[in-house]
Amino acid sequence: MKKTIITVVGKDTVGIIAKVCTYLAENKINILDISQTIVSGYFNMMMVTDTASSVKSAVEIADEMEELGKGMNLTIHCMNEDIFNTMHRI
Repeated sequence: MKKTIITVVGKDTVGIIAKVCTYLAENKINILDISQTIVSGYFNMMMVTDTASSVKSAVEIADEMEELGKGMNLTIHCMNEDIFNTMHRI
């Protein structure tokens, strides 16, 4: 299993989850856990995914997700679970 953390942040609009999940499904990326909230019109989502079945590299996925976000006026970041945990260790 290759866990990747995906975060999505920006103004709430219709179809954010649908577009992100469509990309993931088309690239054989499984969602293991998901949390999303909307606060005062701002959307925030965090996903833990398994990218082991995807034929794309982590860099390709991150670049494509970033472009997907730009197209929706959102910020989308993807990062390996180990890097995420190291960055957020107290």
